[in-house]
Amino acid sequence: MVKPAASPFLTVEETAEYLRMKVSTLDAMRWRHEGPTFRKHGAKVLYHRDDLDLWSRSQHVGETLAPANDRADNDR
Repeated sequence: MVKPAASPFLTVEETAEYLRMKVSTLDAMRWRHEGPTFRKHGAKVLYHRDDLDLWSRSQHVGETLAPANDRADNDR
């Protein structure tokens, strides 16, 4: 028997674990039309791994700067 390939679609619970957030947070974000793109397969809410990775990359805040007194340009 051939083992089926792992599905790229995750349930809400699996998605929350993947993103390391609470299910309730993910549910609230979906209700407010925020957060990662989701799909409906019948009544089931599913998230595609590629969409989750794309959303996560879009949440990048940026690099933090060292405090002003620690920056090299203040060493003059």
